[in-house]
Amino acid sequence: MNIVRDQREGGVSILSVKVVEADYAAEVEKALREYRRKANIPGFRPGMVPMGIVKKMYGKGVLAEQSYRMASNAVFEYLQNEKIDYVGDVIPSEEQGDFDFENGTEFEFKFEIGEAPALNLDLSEKDELTYNTIQIDEKMHADYRENYLRRFGRLVDVEEVASDEALTVTLDNGDMQIEDAYVGLISMTEEERKPFLGKKVGDKMQVNVNELYKTEAQRAAILQVKAEELAEIKPEFELEITKIRKFSEPELTEEFFKMAFPAGNVTSEAELDKMLDEEIARELGRESDYMFTLQVRNYLLEKAGLKMPEAFLKRWLYTINEGKFTMEEIEKDFDQFLQMFTWNFIQKQLIESEKITVTAEDATNEAKALAAAQFAQYGMPSAPADMLEGYAKQILENKEQAQKIYEKLFEVKVVEAVKAKIKVNEKAVSADEFAKIANGL
Repeated sequence: MNIVRDQREGGVSILSVKVVEADYAAEVEKALREYRRKANIPGFRPGMVPMGIVKKMYGKGVLAEQSYRMASNAVFEYLQNEKIDYVGDVIPSEEQGDFDFENGTEFEFKFEIGEAPALNLDLSEKDELTYNTIQIDEKMHADYRENYLRRFGRLVDVEEVASDEALTVTLDNGDMQIEDAYVGLISMTEEERKPFLGKKVGDKMQVNVNELYKTEAQRAAILQVKAEELAEIKPEFELEITKIRKFSEPELTEEFFKMAFPAGNVTSEAELDKMLDEEIARELGRESDYMFTLQVRNYLLEKAGLKMPEAFLKRWLYTINEGKFTMEEIEKDFDQFLQMFTWNFIQKQLIESEKITVTAEDATNEAKALAAAQFAQYGMPSAPADMLEGYAKQILENKEQAQKIYEKLFEVKVVEAVKAKIKVNEKAVSADEFAKIANGL
């Protein structure tokens, strides 16, 4: 087979592959014999259909399939042998002509590739980035402590609404009356809570249930009707408060510490505050790591200044999605796609040059950490090791979840490799300052 490479502007190459009869004849004959063996045609015993009939029925399709396969395989072999790096995938060229598989014996296939740009980062301590750490302030500690202790606290009756209490109410619009309905002020904004502040048990007020309960599912559950019946219900109700309950933190007694920390690692309020600050620091550390990853990504994208074959990539996206998206839709989100595509390309080059690997043990540990975080959200901060092991195995057996874990770990190791080569200045900032920096990325 003869392959000719025609390099064009915009980082595109057209690969023309000429396939002759000698290239595909044996494979075509083999495929036709297989068709003959399996053919089920009335009047002929299996395997005894004349080859002439088989060729007439399947010959043109088999010739097209086998000649294209030979050409496609030859292109991939050519790219590998010539060490030509490309992005995306090989796609049929728009310049491809028609074929006469009825009478022809020589066929020229045209393929298109987007050439990968050369990457030369040359990182050193001349490259500087700032790693921002968030300072733990009193309000942050107090809020975290309150949320943590909610797991062990209880609701107690109070006389008056003061902030984020839980209300039990009766709703009545004249046509229907719902008793013991729940209104949670904790999920409301300060503005939404205002009408309830200062109210006591027995107080009444007018409400619109469409505003009080934001989703159809909530309204249907509270009003005890089907979602499709909501449109027929008058949304204006009289609300009567029948119970006001407020969260009460547990007393930090010896019994509490034994119950909350059976391992005995926390036995006093001072140790509790220390543990909470350590947990806060770990969570904030993850936010700092994530921000630094974005900073590294943006810095390397700018430093590399790679020029991707954009026109090719748009055609590639359209081709691989088989018409699911129009070119207009691809254009709309292309800038965001191009940024992530280029970042993934840079990562791939660094993974190869720095010989970065992710082991099965790395992936298992990450899956365990994910499982532990999920258990913690449901009030189980110290899940048994065998349980974590089991859930980690389930996570990794899911191909999509496993791929995300490996991608994340590779990105983490790429950032670590970059961090080791450049100058990194650590800076402590407030939560507000951190948020402003994050919004700018």
